[in-house]
Amino acid sequence: MAAPKPARLPIIDIAPWLSDDPAQADARAAVSATLHSACVNYGFFYLDISSYVPKEEPEELTALAREFFALPQEEKEKIALRNEDGARGYARLKENVTNGKADNHEGIDFYKPVKNPDKTKPLWGENQWPSVPGFKEKYEAWVEKMKALGMITMHAMAVGLGMTEEEWQDLRGQVDDSFWVMRVIGYPPLPNDHDGFSCGAHKDYGCLTFLYTDPTKKALQVFMSGTKLDDIPVADELRPEDDGADGFWINADPIPGCVVCNIGEMWDIWTNGLYRATLHRVVHRGSNYRVSIPFFFEPNFTAHVRPLDAALRIQKSGKDHGGGTGTDKKPVVYGDFLLGKVTNNFDKY
Repeated sequence: MAAPKPARLPIIDIAPWLSDDPAQADARAAVSATLHSACVNYGFFYLDISSYVPKEEPEELTALAREFFALPQEEKEKIALRNEDGARGYARLKENVTNGKADNHEGIDFYKPVKNPDKTKPLWGENQWPSVPGFKEKYEAWVEKMKALGMITMHAMAVGLGMTEEEWQDLRGQVDDSFWVMRVIGYPPLPNDHDGFSCGAHKDYGCLTFLYTDPTKKALQVFMSGTKLDDIPVADELRPEDDGADGFWINADPIPGCVVCNIGEMWDIWTNGLYRATLHRVVHRGSNYRVSIPFFFEPNFTAHVRPLDAALRIQKSGKDHGGGTGTDKKPVVYGDFLLGKVTNNFDKY
């Protein structure tokens, strides 16, 4: 009999991986094993980072974001996408598009700075920062912390996957110059007559997402495959397109001290389908203005992503198939894959 699906995603404390204290070796191994299980079964989990960053830090980022989104529209448009490469900068309400439908949110997108920026080339422009005092400095500090967290989490996952030290170093070389992305997103309440979502159902296409949000509940929803059990609360807003789907949606409400973490499609390729990039969406029907700050820890732009030997060993052994397909995944160059995705993300401006 299949194990019952939980009503809430697993919570994993990254604290043992924040030092190389030999006394923490067993604790690090336990974290890695739990990460492996979460990635096989869900592709989503809560990462407890309360020992890594003080809670006041992301709260301050949220306040700065609210200050920007409260500005007059013409002020926000001063850093509009059209000023740069079509990817870096401010996207107005409903400018972001998912599955052909306008998303009911606004946001600012930042990417890893590049050498010799050229705004005529997709993704190759310069980041545009709000004039809100302290915004750039505080968010740049957050970027550095999330980049470091990405490397820590990747190492822990490599151990969980059973990689040798040599194999880990090879994988590390694919993410050590991460072409990271950060978004600052504002969600007004979803109008009842809006034909779409606050953010439509999608899978993240990179490596790891660390999502910090304000305390708003019943907004972020995660798709759980399989049969729903009677004691599992599902998300309130189910849509006609969900009918007949082999699964159900649950709410992934924020937990103090944690970020919501999920894996992207590159882990699907690295593990040949063993780890699952999972559908998720935002349906915000509350009365407040919701703010979320996702940081995407991605491979290097030139990384050649292909199935890892460690994952193939597991699949050959017949263990831990979880919900993965186990089918051969085609290698990709991450930058080429990213360009193909980003060019379809925004309505024409």
